Amino acid sequence: MSDPSQRPEEPTGAEQPFVSHLIELRDRLIRCVIAVGIAFAVLAIYPSPSGLYDLLAAPLVSHLPKGATLIATNPISPFMVPIKVTMLAALMLALPVVLFQIWAFVAPGLYTHEKRLVYPLIITSTVLFFIGVAFCYFFVFGQVFKFIQSFAPKSITAAPDIEAYLSFVLNMFLAFGAAFEVPVVLIILARMGMVTIEKLRAFRSYFIVIAFVIAAVVTPPDVVSQLALAIPMCLLYELGIWGAILFVKHTQAPDADSAGASSSEPPSA
Repeated sequence: MSDPSQRPEEPTGAEQPFVSHLIELRDRLIRCVIAVGIAFAVLAIYPSPSGLYDLLAAPLVSHLPKGATLIATNPISPFMVPIKVTMLAALMLALPVVLFQIWAFVAPGLYTHEKRLVYPLIITSTVLFFIGVAFCYFFVFGQVFKFIQSFAPKSITAAPDIEAYLSFVLNMFLAFGAAFEVPVVLIILARMGMVTIEKLRAFRSYFIVIAFVIAAVVTPPDVVSQLALAIPMCLLYELGIWGAILFVKHTQAPDADSAGASSSEPPSA
């Protein structure tokens, strides 16, 4: 008989019938929708959709000429745009609950060493995304709008459209939120064995060029916003190398730690 100590690591959850998976998935999706709905209701009461949009527009309004405001060129924009902002804010507010439901659904099918990788990455990626959005709102917007208004001719009165501003804000939030995920991407690539730490270090100079190219493409054509995106990406690349070293070391499968072999295949759904 084989030695029980040499058996491959067992998944932490037993296999379930396909229908049971669908029922569990449905229940967790319902919980996600309820969480978003509750967050939307709370935000609709306070600070209200109009209050949220005023908060979102504050960095731009503070740099407009005195007495200038945003305008609405679409008749229903004053109603629909604040509702969209409230929905997006509700999604972000309920994001921890949504991610927890996703984690609870997939966790039973993961090995223990896989959980040591996935769970920290979910938390880290969420935190980094919010940090990227906050960095964009509190620092980048103020500098960008100040820079742009300094170039505006005196014969022009700035009056941006509220829908155009919302589109601009969403693009910037996504760009900075995604850019701040660089460490997570490096950790995943290193943990999957697609790259080595040595290759990541050797690729550093190329990534600096790539970071500035990405910043030039996804941000407005001004130096401030491009530097504000490229420089953090370069710093986060260094952080990602450091994080990859730690994650690869502490999330190896037991058989990989002892014999250098890869871990057993994950259980089928």
